[in-house]
Amino acid sequence: MFSALKNSFEDRISSASIQGDINAGLTVGVIALPLSMALAIAIGVPPQHGLYTAMITGILVALIGGSRVNISGPTAAFVVVLLPIVQQFGFGGLLISGFLAGVILVLLGLSKLGRLIEIVPYPVIIGFTAGIGVVIATFQVVDFLGLEVATLEGHFFDKVWQILLALPSLDWQEAIIGFITLLVLILWPKSHSKIPGHLIAILVGTLIAMGLNVSIIGFDVETIGSRFQFDVNGLIGQGIPPLLPQFEWPWNLPNANGTPIGFSFELFRTLLPAAMTIAILGALESLLCATAADGMSGKKHQPNDELIGQGIGNMVVPFFGGIPATAAIARTAANVKAGGTTPLASVIHGLFILLAIIVFAPILSYIPMSSMAALLIMVAWNMSESHHFARIIKSAPRGDVIVLLTCFILTVLFDMTIAVAIGMAMAASLFIKRSIDVTTNDRVPQHEHPKGLPDEIAVYDINGPLFFGTAQKTMNQLNTVSPEVRIVVLDMREVSMIDMSAIIAMETIIQNFEKHKISMVINQLQPRLLLKLRKAGLRKREGKIEFTNAYDDAIAHAKALLADLK
Repeated sequence: MFSALKNSFEDRISSASIQGDINAGLTVGVIALPLSMALAIAIGVPPQHGLYTAMITGILVALIGGSRVNISGPTAAFVVVLLPIVQQFGFGGLLISGFLAGVILVLLGLSKLGRLIEIVPYPVIIGFTAGIGVVIATFQVVDFLGLEVATLEGHFFDKVWQILLALPSLDWQEAIIGFITLLVLILWPKSHSKIPGHLIAILVGTLIAMGLNVSIIGFDVETIGSRFQFDVNGLIGQGIPPLLPQFEWPWNLPNANGTPIGFSFELFRTLLPAAMTIAILGALESLLCATAADGMSGKKHQPNDELIGQGIGNMVVPFFGGIPATAAIARTAANVKAGGTTPLASVIHGLFILLAIIVFAPILSYIPMSSMAALLIMVAWNMSESHHFARIIKSAPRGDVIVLLTCFILTVLFDMTIAVAIGMAMAASLFIKRSIDVTTNDRVPQHEHPKGLPDEIAVYDINGPLFFGTAQKTMNQLNTVSPEVRIVVLDMREVSMIDMSAIIAMETIIQNFEKHKISMVINQLQPRLLLKLRKAGLRKREGKIEFTNAYDDAIAHAKALLADLK
């Protein structure tokens, strides 16, 4: 469980890369600072809660998780999941959901289910991430253009309609700052500068807004400071409180009506579906992130330890005002590219955010909301994986394209949980169909055997897995043997698996053969599969069922059995 912590200390003692970890941590900290605030705002909570999340989980998960280079914190993938929770259950409900999700993640890790999470098909992943990107970008149009919309309610099309109706209220001042910020985000990467574009874009948007506010009478845009206020231990102000996160029981925090949400079994039961969604998405993104990081860093993560680490992080952070977190692919990639090799980089990133809260909180309050919306629109575009989406549409098999589009549409119109569940079901059905197609049972023509075979001996070459999807189709072909056949040889050297459905199907065929006085020779079945048959009661029976280890032996057995019958 604590392998990452142990290995990180070893690396710090034995490696000369400590400077690289410090540089990488500072780089990722600069990226995470505005992004964490933007993601908190996107789900409907004050921006400091995103900073608390990045700081605490960035340090804690790095030290006890299963990846040396993952950077954890709030992520864009969570926005469409967390926003409805905040709207329905308030901030207290969100934090309790995050805690329950952490418990589920720990249980997944202890149950050694880390590897199973990684089998989600690629079209399913691209489908729901692209859908999430569309939803996030759509909802940011309100702040990006300064539209007058009280609250976005209803399903996706209802919300889009509300945005369209509000277009006449467009605020040109907000729109100018938003477009300038977005333009910098688009153009800055072309400069190949090592300074993160997120920082430059937010800085440019903030400075231009401040400059225009001074030079143009009446120019005014909404900022973090003008939208959010705080009252912490008697300290009242606007924007982000320049204080460390305070311990607070999540059930003392407000629900959607502004009253303490309370503590009860009924509340936990109500929030459990939301918690399961958070846990599944968190597990998927963390392990996909760790797998991608392995390819970039050359290191190997421990999936179950990573789930446990993410779970503990999500169990701890709600008590300090932190929202649900997971490993962030973009920040992890930036960490590796900047030279991060151990969890020290993530710890430095967390400490940088802590310093920013204490020192730079008043300055952060001047960031325009339209700039934050522009940042989220760019994040949504990057996470949509448009090039991969287009590639699947153009070149993937039709079944994969259908799975992709189904997951995409369901994510946009309903939610990610439904999309992933149906997408996985469709992908599983597609896998079964393809397995059925590749599993064959062909009779070998008599004349193709080098020594020739009498008509009373039939040889069938079985290839592929025999499971519930293929067993009946494959075995049923044996019911159509010619009347003159007395011996059937099953060449099963290419059979890779046998499940209970296949065993039952074989028993049925054997019983049918016995009625018609037909003997069976099973050739070159793998030892582990042969053991399965024996455990199920399908053993050698003299003159009825024989097992051989070579094709020539099988033919010889068949001829001997035929001779005995004559």
